[in-house]
Amino acid sequence: MPVAFPSIHPSSRSYSPGEYPQTDFTAQNGAMTVVRFGIRRVNAELALGFENITDDEAALILKNFEAVNSVWDYVTFTGNSGAVGASSSLQAYLRETGGSGLRWRYAEPPTVSSVFPGLSSVQCKFRAVLDA
Repeated sequence: MPVAFPSIHPSSRSYSPGEYPQTDFTAQNGAMTVVRFGIRRVNAELALGFENITDDEAALILKNFEAVNSVWDYVTFTGNSGAVGASSSLQAYLRETGGSGLRWRYAEPPTVSSVFPGLSSVQCKFRAVLDA
């Protein structure tokens, strides 16, 4: 069962749609052949930054990380979490809901930096993978 990311609005967001799995072969004369291994993208990346959020909100993100990774699950985003502020057409990519088959997993543990007593900044990185 997917785990919903907390409804915390990111301060910054970076997204890469990934790539198609393929291998390029180049002959000695420079001719190139490409062998594609599928019709779906892999390894999409999403980075979310949360600046000056409460320590309680930072703890919600850490709890989400634990909930997802303790059972090898995946994260879902809504219009109120990682995709907030984006147009509906862009949200479909950020949420990977357009039939891509990709599922968001944490690429690494979140990084929490204390800014001021009671305030923190958190950086999260996700990688979307095809889960067979």
